[in-house]
Amino acid sequence: MKFSLIVCTYMRPEPLLKLLKSVQAQSLYPNEILIVDGSTNNKTETILKQNSFQYLKYELVSDENRGLTKQRNFGISKVAKDIDVVCFLDDDTILEPDYFKNLLSTYEVYPEALGAGGYINNEVKWEQVGLDYHPNIREFYFDGWKRKDGSRFILRKKINLDSDRPPGFSPSFSHGRSVGFLPPSNKIYQVEQLMGGVSSFRKSVFEKFSFSTYFVGYGLYEDADFTLRVSKAGNLYLNTAAQLSHFHAESGRPNKYQYGKMVVRNGWYVWRIKNPNPNVGDFFKWNAITILLTLIRFTNIITEKNKKEAFTESIGRSVGWLSLFFKKPKIQ
Repeated sequence: MKFSLIVCTYMRPEPLLKLLKSVQAQSLYPNEILIVDGSTNNKTETILKQNSFQYLKYELVSDENRGLTKQRNFGISKVAKDIDVVCFLDDDTILEPDYFKNLLSTYEVYPEALGAGGYINNEVKWEQVGLDYHPNIREFYFDGWKRKDGSRFILRKKINLDSDRPPGFSPSFSHGRSVGFLPPSNKIYQVEQLMGGVSSFRKSVFEKFSFSTYFVGYGLYEDADFTLRVSKAGNLYLNTAAQLSHFHAESGRPNKYQYGKMVVRNGWYVWRIKNPNPNVGDFFKWNAITILLTLIRFTNIITEKNKKEAFTESIGRSVGWLSLFFKKPKIQ
């Protein structure tokens, strides 16, 4: 099985270099590596010239193709014809040595799979507790493992607004639990959503699907949109044995006000991709949770050290929600 790695990057030369060094140490090496660079300087190009990696191709895109979803579509257009699987990685990740070996094994275990995702192992502390465990309200439990639950989900449980679907599946009112709520069990789980920065898809998927250019620039939730659409055509899986670390580099991210607006407006867009015609209950729950999360973010002005970021993101979320009454996103 031949596979290509596409890394879309923007103003992150040092994190990208760390990623590529971890790719270099893989037990299974890509047949091609495509670096699609949207940077407005030459630092990334320079660092790649100073460090050699086998089968690497570098593409600097113009303004016309800058932005995460545009860069991904551009990268797909450059993939070699004999490639079977296309992998995507965020430029601020670092792989465990058997990442690709384990990820690609998903397609052998499930030959019908259209896509397979990897597992981020450095963000949450899990504890294996067995199948007979009964979690308290402050814990999240799944498949014999528990983790501390976030304050937002604890509050949602108390007012009966928690997700009613397993991790990786979106409820009819959206606001579900991501694949980050799947435990490090080394198992493969079926899902309908994958995180774009740790994903892979059969090349044939891109004959029918592309990443939506609605998600300009940073592209928040672009992965949810894409994988929800693909999952309607076939099965997607998350392989928890294909592990990597994600370090969330701050460079290249939008300001918190714009981020807050995107959280709400892009969230609305993804909700309607999943559920184009929500009923009254779904409509109420999506808006209730959106308002609740905005109010919680406002309280972070008091509880967090970076009060300015909490304030500007809260205002962005508020403006984003109010804007839906006047101009909703157009579903592409």
